[in-house]
Amino acid sequence: MSVGLAAPQIAPDHRCTDGSLSSRPVELLVQTSLIGGLSVLDITGEIDLATLPQLHNALSRAFGGASAPDLVVDLDGVYACDDAALGVLLGAAGRARGAGGDLRVVCSDGPLRSRLERTGFDRAVTVVGSIAALLLATGATGSNDNPGG
Repeated sequence: MSVGLAAPQIAPDHRCTDGSLSSRPVELLVQTSLIGGLSVLDITGEIDLATLPQLHNALSRAFGGASAPDLVVDLDGVYACDDAALGVLLGAAGRARGAGGDLRVVCSDGPLRSRLERTGFDRAVTVVGSIAALLLATGATGSNDNPGG
């Protein structure tokens, strides 16, 4: 199953290199899939105050109805992530653990991975470099149950 959610929004508070304000669209795309028995939210775009409600809603839908929710959030397509977004992910991890599940994050090397390490996020939530590494660590089958991806 794959569900794509995209909501272009205008972010007038983004500054161009010359200091002027930009009205470029801010997009967040969230796709849900099942990979090797793991429920995966693949997130692409920018997570900030403008797109935070989309992230929160996607996490709520992903956890909805699961008795012991386990969720993987793939951040490799995210090019910007503010502190509020990290807070939402931490809150989702807490809710998952409270229900007997867990939330894990996929983030390969790069500026975002460094930020997760600098902020201590990776000490509160398991962060791995790839879905393949997570499949190996969890003993999942590794088969892609999503025919579309």
